[in-house]
Amino acid sequence: MDGIIYLRMKRHLEIRNPMEIKLKDVAHLTSNSPQTATNLEELRIYRITEKDKEIVIIDSFLIIKHLSERFPNVEIQLLGPEQTIIRINRYKKRPSVFIVALVWLLLFIGTAMTIINFHYDVSMQAVQQKLHFLLTGEENEYPLWIQIPYSFGLGVGMILFFNHWFKKRFNEEPSPLEVEIHNYQKSLDDYMNYHENKLNDPKYPN
Repeated sequence: MDGIIYLRMKRHLEIRNPMEIKLKDVAHLTSNSPQTATNLEELRIYRITEKDKEIVIIDSFLIIKHLSERFPNVEIQLLGPEQTIIRINRYKKRPSVFIVALVWLLLFIGTAMTIINFHYDVSMQAVQQKLHFLLTGEENEYPLWIQIPYSFGLGVGMILFFNHWFKKRFNEEPSPLEVEIHNYQKSLDDYMNYHENKLNDPKYPN
C-alpha cells in the first residue's frame, strides 16, 4: 500500500453508546490512490468503553503515528483541525416541559425587567412627552400615538437584530448571539483539546 493520503480531522463527533471508532468516523480522507483511502477508512483506531466518561479526544498525531507504523510507504498530509472531540451522550433525555416553561418564564421576566429599567434610566417617558409637546404644542402625560408604535418597533427591531423568527432565518448572516455562542464553543473546545488530550498528560508514556 502506497500513495499520498490527505487527512482532515472532524471537529466534533457525537455518539450515544460505546462503540469502535473507525478512521472514517473522525476524519475525512482523500488520496491519489482511491483504494488506499478506502482501506484506511475502515481502520479501527479506538474503542469507546464504559471507562470513558463524556469526552474523548482523538489527536491527529496519534493517528499519523499509528498509520506510519502500519503503512510505512504511505505519505500522510494533515489538513485543518488537529483533534476530534468525541462527546458521549449515553442517556439523552427529552427536556421536561416544566423545566422549559420555567426557564422561558425566567428569561421573559428578566428581559422585561431589563427593558423597563433601561427606559427608566434614560427617562424615556419624559422624552416621549417632550417629543409630543414639540410636535403638537400640547402637553400629554401618555402620548400613546408615540408609545404604541415605539413598542412594536422595539419588538420588530429585536427580531431583525437576532435574524430569527422561531426557526425561520431572514438571511444567511449570523446573528450576534450566534457569533457569541460560536466563540464560546470554540474557547470550550480549545480548553478540552488541551486538558482532555492524553498527549498533554505528564503521566502519558512517550
